[in-house]
Amino acid sequence: MARIAPGAQGVPYSRIRELAEIAMTMEGVLRLYFGESNLPTPQFIKDAATRAMAEGFTYYTSNAGLLSTREALAEYYARVHRVTRDPASEIVVTTSGVQALNVGIRCAVDPGDEAIVLTPAWPNGSAITQMIGAVPVQVAQPLTGGRYGIDFDALERAVTPRTRLLLYTSPSNPLGWTATVDEQRQLLEFARRHDLWLMADEVYERLSYTVPVAPSILQLADRDDAVIVVQSFSKSYCMTGWRIGWIVTRRDLAKRASELNEFVISHAPSFGQRAAETALRDGEPFIAGMLERLRGNRDFCIDALRQMPGVTVPQPDGAFYLFPKIEGLSDSFEFCKDLLLKTKLGLAPGVAFGAGGEGSIRICYAAERSILEPAMERLARYLADRSLPVAAR
Repeated sequence: MARIAPGAQGVPYSRIRELAEIAMTMEGVLRLYFGESNLPTPQFIKDAATRAMAEGFTYYTSNAGLLSTREALAEYYARVHRVTRDPASEIVVTTSGVQALNVGIRCAVDPGDEAIVLTPAWPNGSAITQMIGAVPVQVAQPLTGGRYGIDFDALERAVTPRTRLLLYTSPSNPLGWTATVDEQRQLLEFARRHDLWLMADEVYERLSYTVPVAPSILQLADRDDAVIVVQSFSKSYCMTGWRIGWIVTRRDLAKRASELNEFVISHAPSFGQRAAETALRDGEPFIAGMLERLRGNRDFCIDALRQMPGVTVPQPDGAFYLFPKIEGLSDSFEFCKDLLLKTKLGLAPGVAFGAGGEGSIRICYAAERSILEPAMERLARYLADRSLPVAAR
């Protein structure tokens, strides 16, 4: 009998999705396990897609995407980060941030190579590395004094002759940690010293609570540096279902990534690219309003969590997640599964995010307050009941 390839079998299924599949069979679940807002895509972006289809943007585009979309992205970097990049040779439009990760990693890593991944992190980077027959080497970010950081000594120990890439996420999913300029400078120097590709997942850069926009590694990197920035329209513009992302990188990798797009997705949807241009041009008021709403949600959830015994929650600087540690928790998947079945509250288990994640849970606070308030109540009741002796229940 023909078998499924062992390489495919060896890639673990997302534990977030595993839990979500259970939740999707239930009624009345408060769904805070996925990383998305429950706000719809803004109408002005949807209208732009409708116009684009009426104007004939329903055909193939370049593998790298419409030049007009890449020009809009170059203008965005000049305006937001004071960074100059050539839209024709250093920017590639992709079908989502996931596909940007995929094609970027494929261009930097061969089967048998190793990629260092700062964790806890969204699991897709490690999984994609495994899918191509390479080895993800996870290095946990330590929590010190209420803030996550980077263990550069651990990074040094993780490097081997087979290491080709270092991947980090800032602002972080799930931590909400945002790399400082000094931390980014150290990461860049580390990558240069060890001759590694440095991949920065900056998908949440506009969702920053301490500065108008989170620092980008592109502000420090030379154009000849082995740097790959992965980005997406999903989070900042509530476009998760549109699947539009991009890469900014060195010319040689951008060229190869564009060519490889042909064999993966050919290109991102043409009318979606045009809508993305409108998001970049007209989206600032929407982002500002969403960020104000997210800040209120964050503060509400932190206040609620800090009143729950045995819960420690660092305050995040960006993104829309909380990653509270729960005292005595050793199996976060079973915890979240039991919580789901008993209270109909769906959260993501910390173990899904790799090394350093066990013992925590991830809460996405991008939902409406009408969802977050009962969610915090259900979690508080569940934790209180869990702490009672069996005979007292």
